[in-house]
Amino acid sequence: MATTMNDKVLGEVFGPSEGTAKLTKDVALVAAGITVMIVAANIRVPMWPVPITMQTFGALTVGAVLGLRLGLFAMLGYLVLGMVGFQVFTGDSAGLAYMAGPTGGYLVGFAAAAGVMGYLARRGWDRSFGKMALAMLIGNLVIYAFGMPWMAYLFLAENGAAWVFQYGMGNFLIGDALKLVLAALVVPGLWKLVGSK
Repeated sequence: MATTMNDKVLGEVFGPSEGTAKLTKDVALVAAGITVMIVAANIRVPMWPVPITMQTFGALTVGAVLGLRLGLFAMLGYLVLGMVGFQVFTGDSAGLAYMAGPTGGYLVGFAAAAGVMGYLARRGWDRSFGKMALAMLIGNLVIYAFGMPWMAYLFLAENGAAWVFQYGMGNFLIGDALKLVLAALVVPGLWKLVGSK
């Protein structure tokens, strides 16, 4: 079934759409998505109460730009690199031990949220500020749906629910809101550029 411009994601707008050339383009897009995640993990913006990293922005926008399938491949590739020991996450740690720590649930949530964003983008949610902002909100909720239970499993008995909420989500809400607005401006803005050509 042929796709029209209305049901494409940004990653499908340019370049070949069939054959070996499309496969090559898809591999390049997945590699680019992994690269975006590595760079995003190493961007730290000073902010109160904690510095902002751009990982959630990276995961959600990669999902929106690449679509469900390629977005998932990019996130899984990113996670596999970290799992085998490459320092692709925030900080200087990697490997299975790091992934089993406090951020483990959030890392898995990145893959799930990228898939959700790809699904929503395929339905046009990435074309306007309002819908993209709502998609980002949903994507963030998906990340927290994976991250918070893992934080609770690790820390609830010792530190209590208020601590888990504060260090698992509360400290990041301001940064998440800023990243939501940024993505809601950038991705629909790219679509406007595409439409003007």
